[in-house]
Amino acid sequence: MKIHEYQAKELFRNAGVTVPEGFVAQTPDEAVQAAKRLPSYPVVVKAQIHAGGRGKGGGVVLAADELEVRKAAEKILGMILVTQQTGSVGRKVGTVLVEQGLEIRSELYLSLVPDRATAGIMIIASRSGGMNIEEVAASDPDKIIRVQINPLIGIQAFHLRQAAFGLALSPALAGKFSTLLKKLYQLFIEKDCALLEINPLVITADDHLVALDAKIEIDSSALYRQQEIAAWRDENEEDPLELEASRAGLNYINLNGNIGNMVNGAGLAMATMDLIKSAGAEPANFLDVGGGASAEMVEEGFRIILSDPKVKGILINIFGGILRCDVLAEGVVQAARKTGISIPVVIRMEGTNVEKGRTILNQSGLNLINAVDLADAAKKIAEIASS
Repeated sequence: MKIHEYQAKELFRNAGVTVPEGFVAQTPDEAVQAAKRLPSYPVVVKAQIHAGGRGKGGGVVLAADELEVRKAAEKILGMILVTQQTGSVGRKVGTVLVEQGLEIRSELYLSLVPDRATAGIMIIASRSGGMNIEEVAASDPDKIIRVQINPLIGIQAFHLRQAAFGLALSPALAGKFSTLLKKLYQLFIEKDCALLEINPLVITADDHLVALDAKIEIDSSALYRQQEIAAWRDENEEDPLELEASRAGLNYINLNGNIGNMVNGAGLAMATMDLIKSAGAEPANFLDVGGGASAEMVEEGFRIILSDPKVKGILINIFGGILRCDVLAEGVVQAARKTGISIPVVIRMEGTNVEKGRTILNQSGLNLINAVDLADAAKKIAEIASS
């Protein structure tokens, strides 16, 4: 689960990490009042959305006085902010963070992420922090420092020295950085983070380290023990179809392709998306209905796929086990009758009650395309994609 920058900074403050003083606002008047609570100008007005690259999209504005704060808030609040991470649809801004401006000497990049290859935690850092960190990583990967941590032993002094040395920090700053990094690691563990990122982590003119930005994502599977953070969920920032699917207990991710797919099992879903790609089409979604799905859940998943206007065809690929093929077939037939389906649907089923499932589909009177195996399903999807 993603949270906003101002919420991440609240976690930072509680962990003893220095962040600029700031207040949130949802109207231009509130933004002006927030600026008045800060010690001096300039201040920064920052759009609060679940995406990076806000500065490049016009979502971060430096204001030298009250009039400029009002103008910045009027410009940002209500705008559809498009960044590299939002895609072309962008995100509507409903909240801004008004923060104290700082005199910055240099900018660093720092993050902690799970490293699935080693089942560990990785520190990623760079002296080239700021808006162009993605370009730095692509064009000059040697500028990116990586430090591996075994979570069974936790962060050690040598990890701190390795990161500080890689950033070529002065002895005084290296000590401050090590203290900061230790606090961030503890926060990462305690709050079940899937990502903790500061870009930029700034060195101020008076040699202090300040988290100028903050991005935190929480492992959704751990939210049951992070109730306070779970209450910060902003549904306005989530894809409407993904939100609807989560309420129905479905694992759904909206993508940009034209072939919808429904599968039981995450591994099979990934293989099915590869199958769609190899057939010359693009997957429109990831949808794992899970092993214990009911006919009603299948129907809901089918309806969600059909509500995406990009979808020109659907591939249902089910290996019947806990989710029996006849239950799937009933759900598909229910959904198809209720939605008045007008696009091709290819169904490949194997496993428990497969013949019963095929009979239900054949007797439904609906235009559903049965595939005998995966090769046949790929061929039929290729025909749909080419037409």
